[in-house]
Amino acid sequence: MRHVRLGRTGLRVSRLCLGTMTFGLQCDEPTSAAILDRAAAGGITFLDTSDVYPLGGGLETVGRTEEILGRWLAGRRQDFVIATKCFGAMSARPWDRGTSRKHVLDA
Repeated sequence: MRHVRLGRTGLRVSRLCLGTMTFGLQCDEPTSAAILDRAAAGGITFLDTSDVYPLGGGLETVGRTEEILGRWLAGRRQDFVIATKCFGAMSARPWDRGTSRKHVLDA
């Protein structure tokens, strides 16, 4: 796998980024871990997630993808770059969405 510099951050990432939006709903944890294992074996070091993943669920499932990813990354976090985003609703509370300072830091 070829790796490139990520802008001017000083970080090096794989040219491919693995998206995780289905982990925890469409893909159970063992399947998600197998996908991550295969990606890592192929040299992928760039992972994309979001605080509202997995997509397709409801407020009761938000964050499940990050929980799965966190367990898988245990002991090897330094080997991967994680991309995220924030904006979607994490709860019915108005401060748990959008670009409020709290929501961005929590994401």
